[in-house]
Amino acid sequence: MGSGKSSIGRVLARLWNVGFHDTDDAVVAATGKSIPELFSTHGEAHFRDLERRAVLEALREQTGVVALGGGATTDEDTQFAMNAYRERGGTVVFLDVSFPYAVERIAKDGSRPMIAGDMRRRWVQLMEQRRPVLEAVSCLRVLTDACGPDDAAAEIVRRLRLAGR
Repeated sequence: MGSGKSSIGRVLARLWNVGFHDTDDAVVAATGKSIPELFSTHGEAHFRDLERRAVLEALREQTGVVALGGGATTDEDTQFAMNAYRERGGTVVFLDVSFPYAVERIAKDGSRPMIAGDMRRRWVQLMEQRRPVLEAVSCLRVLTDACGPDDAAAEIVRRLRLAGR
């Protein structure tokens, strides 16, 4: 949350001349409701079910760059699909961010139901839960703290080239 997945994903897609697919956007398009609205009217479990379906479909059908919501990787089916994607030669990048930089980015956006209330405490709790999974399913971790989307995308491209990908 606040790592820049959508912005960086769009830059990477443009650099590679491929499509960009954001699973959060896919859920919103499929339901006609914003993510905060889905959380408030149907609850997190319902949203996570919609998100899981969007992620599994994207990993099966989309080409190019796919951006997943921060909580998507907490689902076991999603973890399995991401590992299978990597085994088929796909690249999974963990865009990491520390709290001071994340809060600067997400404070501007009031649509983050997972951190409502005590933002710092909730963000730290979520990252403690998500970090081990994010590290396990990714093949590359890029810290996005002090860089904009263009610089982060350039770093991803550089490191993938060094890794022979």
